[in-house]
Amino acid sequence: MSDKSLLDLAYDYVEKSKGSVTFKALWKAVCKAKGYDEETANKKVSQFYTTLLLDGRFVTLGENKWDLRSRHTFDKVHIDMKDVYSDVEASDSDDVEEEVEEKEYNEVFEEKVIDRNDEIEADVSEDDESEEDK
Repeated sequence: MSDKSLLDLAYDYVEKSKGSVTFKALWKAVCKAKGYDEETANKKVSQFYTTLLLDGRFVTLGENKWDLRSRHTFDKVHIDMKDVYSDVEASDSDDVEEEVEEKEYNEVFEEKVIDRNDEIEADVSEDDESEEDK
């Protein structure tokens, strides 16, 4: 049983490997080093995965393979978010729905503005009449 953190154990394991490792192999090695039984391993696996994702020393290579970031150049492991979002195209029906919603909103807003202007004009007229009475 090791006193090292789960991430430090994972780092040591990946560092000793010659290349990328699967998450399953990585988690199995970390659990063995920590002496986890199956129940404990099942309780901790999701937290480990999350911290692994957030730790800057590791990089996912796809297909659930992991490696050390230091072994890879930036351009090989960087994901440009513009490319990710450009893959998701809005359908024509979504555009039509948005246009209808915007038109309805504008119509309601215009009605409120017109109603409010009428109220203001009525208030001004009443004020003018009351000043004439004085």
